[in-house]
Amino acid sequence: MLMLLALTLVLAACNFGGEEEPASEEGSTEGTTEETTEGGTKELNLVVTSEPPSMHPQLATDSTSSAVLKQIYEGLTSYKDGEVVNAAAEKVDVSEDGLTYTFTLRDAKWSNGDAVTAEDFAYAWTFALTPENASEYASILYPIKGAQAFNLGEGTVEDLGIKVVDEKTLEVTLENPTPYFLELTAFKTYFPVHKATAEANETWYAEAGETYITNGPFTLSDWQHSGSMTLEKNANYWDADNVAIDKVNIGMVESETTAATMFDAGEIDFLGAPFQTVALDVIDRYKEEGILNISDYSAIYMYKFNTTDEIMGNANIRKALTLAIDRQGLIDNITKGEQSPALGMVPTAVKGFEEDAGYMKDNDVEEAKKALELGLQELGLSDPSELEIKLSFNTSEAHAAIAQFIQEGWRTSLGIEVTLDNSEWQVYLDKLTNLDYQVGRLGWIADYNDAYTFLEQYDSADNGNNDTGWENADYTALLKQSNTETDPEKRIELLKQAEAILMTEYPVAPIYYYTNLSVKKDYVENMELDQLGNVYLKYVDINK
Repeated sequence: MLMLLALTLVLAACNFGGEEEPASEEGSTEGTTEETTEGGTKELNLVVTSEPPSMHPQLATDSTSSAVLKQIYEGLTSYKDGEVVNAAAEKVDVSEDGLTYTFTLRDAKWSNGDAVTAEDFAYAWTFALTPENASEYASILYPIKGAQAFNLGEGTVEDLGIKVVDEKTLEVTLENPTPYFLELTAFKTYFPVHKATAEANETWYAEAGETYITNGPFTLSDWQHSGSMTLEKNANYWDADNVAIDKVNIGMVESETTAATMFDAGEIDFLGAPFQTVALDVIDRYKEEGILNISDYSAIYMYKFNTTDEIMGNANIRKALTLAIDRQGLIDNITKGEQSPALGMVPTAVKGFEEDAGYMKDNDVEEAKKALELGLQELGLSDPSELEIKLSFNTSEAHAAIAQFIQEGWRTSLGIEVTLDNSEWQVYLDKLTNLDYQVGRLGWIADYNDAYTFLEQYDSADNGNNDTGWENADYTALLKQSNTETDPEKRIELLKQAEAILMTEYPVAPIYYYTNLSVKKDYVENMELDQLGNVYLKYVDINK
């Protein structure tokens, strides 16, 4: 009865249709299913884990925001079947030296009917690089000439290699040849922003409505904060004829168990990354039913250490905690998704990093105890019981179960008592950003298909995605050298040398390389996740 009551309250709170009045237990999810079947309107029902922290393409950093932004915005390029394709750009010309990219925009419109222009892209990219805007993902624009210097306050906007040739032509000059640059232009920080709207209203992205103007396949038609979001097909989208779905109803459901119950009841049509997680306690059942989809994923689950903390500032303590994790036991008994133990920072799905680098052994308790003893001596302590360690994570049954397993392992293997601390997603992100934690969980999904995306975030303590306070001059130098190395094999070797430093100083504890787990209804077609975890609803169809 309690579960039924909880589900009833969640369904009411979700208000999938986006109406102001509260939905009843018989409400809009069942209504939209009937509408899809009988009325001809094709609607897709999903849930995400929480309120998206930011719906500004240049300020968003998390997977929940990104999952929605990819449906309502479109960059110069995009992905289809895992391959980069032209999107807002109709044509791309690259100079022989690989330094200059000329993008010719197609005749596309914003959702309000205005033309999408080269200036809209230049404005958005410059916003992200402007130091005062504190875009945590500004560094992903650093391949552009002058971008890093400008972002660090050492250059001027005039020095940026971003030139608006005319309304439909954008010329971009790079610092060095960047083989994955077209992949970057598909990333959210490279999305355009409707310049006139943003200049007129600095909080344009805080609500759905007339000020939230997008250029993607869908518009954000309704946003009930902490409740639901509604996306509707963008009639002004240049490729609208090939968008099958009319409406996407997105509820916000924090509990994986509740989300699974909703899927079982037919209230939602798809369950899985990047929107919500398949609950641990239904994985075996979905496998038996033959509906669980498991696919490769360039992503890592890890624990980060706040190296500015007195205890976590000790490398030997970090090493002890990292080595003592029983990764395979965690996978076999808790996650059950055919993940692989992570013994390095770069997933083995990434080209050039397919083989185990041998940085550590899984569940190496003997070496962990040696490191712990050294760490205690360096801290002036005599016994593990004197350590006070808090493990933080965002509210989730899965993250809690993983934390409890590792907590017990650290207690039995090392004699360390660990306190668990969970917070709502946005609160948790703030803790990481402000270094208000000791040990914290985080997943990292490849932003593009290259090892650099996993290593770049630790190039300096000031990097907006670092969140550890750690930096190393040799590590930074190797990353910079890799950016100027044109020989692919030599470049990979430089990145491996950098990874080795990271795995020697332990600012992070790799735990496992993700797989993508999802389930969908039979009538949902073409809803496939690529290796980067992208799902583009533009290609999805509903046929009952």
